[in-house]
Amino acid sequence: MFETAGALVAFSSAANAGITIPAGDWTLDVGGVVNAFYTSSKTTGKATAGGNIGTGLLPNVISFSGSTRQNDLDIGFTIAMDPGGYTNSAIDQNAHQENRQAFLTVGDKSWGSVKFGKDLGIFASDAILNDMTLLGVGSPTATIGGYTGTTTLGGIGAGYIYADWKEQIAYSSPNWNGFQFTAGVTQAFNATGVGGGDTSSKTGGATPAFEGKASYSFTADSVTGKVWASAIGQRIDGISNAGGQSASAGDVGINLNTAGFGLTGYYYAGNGIGTTGQLSGALSSTGQTRDSSGGYVQGTYTIPGVGTKLGVAWGESNLSTASGDAGNFGGNKEERWTVGAYHPLTKSVNLVAEYNNLQTTNNAYTGTAKTETTNNTVSLGAILFF
Repeated sequence: MFETAGALVAFSSAANAGITIPAGDWTLDVGGVVNAFYTSSKTTGKATAGGNIGTGLLPNVISFSGSTRQNDLDIGFTIAMDPGGYTNSAIDQNAHQENRQAFLTVGDKSWGSVKFGKDLGIFASDAILNDMTLLGVGSPTATIGGYTGTTTLGGIGAGYIYADWKEQIAYSSPNWNGFQFTAGVTQAFNATGVGGGDTSSKTGGATPAFEGKASYSFTADSVTGKVWASAIGQRIDGISNAGGQSASAGDVGINLNTAGFGLTGYYYAGNGIGTTGQLSGALSSTGQTRDSSGGYVQGTYTIPGVGTKLGVAWGESNLSTASGDAGNFGGNKEERWTVGAYHPLTKSVNLVAEYNNLQTTNNAYTGTAKTETTNNTVSLGAILFF
């Protein structure tokens, strides 16, 4: 059975690919992900989305990595392409192409490494890497109901904020008996409007975003585990209805495993960070920052001798009101329950079955009364890592 965080070529900064090719002073690796899911979804309160076939939370990925030792330094690179798998138009293929990773690393085991380029963001990265729906679908988006995008949401927006893929310069320390930290500057984002909220331009103006995380992995008798914390801060400049603002957020999490059982707990809180995507709905209509909070709890069990992992997860994300929201936005909440089964057909292929219940509550959204919608999604498919 694939362990969620360890098997992810698409999310790993130092991917352990399945195909290794010696090339002079270099060692080249080729790896990737291929997946497809049939997803049947029904939403109350609006038009019903039927069955679709497309990728899950992970896109299809082909990743090329290389490593070498030069001048007493470890040098590496990764470039990945992520072709979309969903289309609903004859002749004109409208599947999206993403390019999530393109970075180089320079370092040494004695002092750590520095990354230059585009990779998974630092804040909230462990939240998605420990989400069991990373192997499946979770909450629907791109392939259901006509939403734009390549992949589904998994637990994003109902338990954690998306770490996203960012240009960055980041330092990662060596592993000191289980303790490790990463700190870096990343590309700042613009605020996008939700619930009549204001938007921004100029991203962070003259400053990037600042992100960092620290983690400690341990073993105690038959229990293995990891605890972590991360944070982000950036300026929000170019707001149409206010001066500059600041966005910030922090999180904490823990993952424990023993005798086939796994438990993950996660919590985040922030101001001006938005919900689902970073800085999405971050501002009120007058440009004031809104508060965000949420988290998830997840339990799994791997059946001995079979390898099938069974899991259940609950998550919630909240976006509060701020000055200027009266009359057009009263806050919103996304709450989900996910039940999943992940069976290793081979060492490379997993069969997946999931049920996901997503409840969305919008209070006085765009001036109307409180609205509640429920989405029930059943997903069946397969995912391959190589």
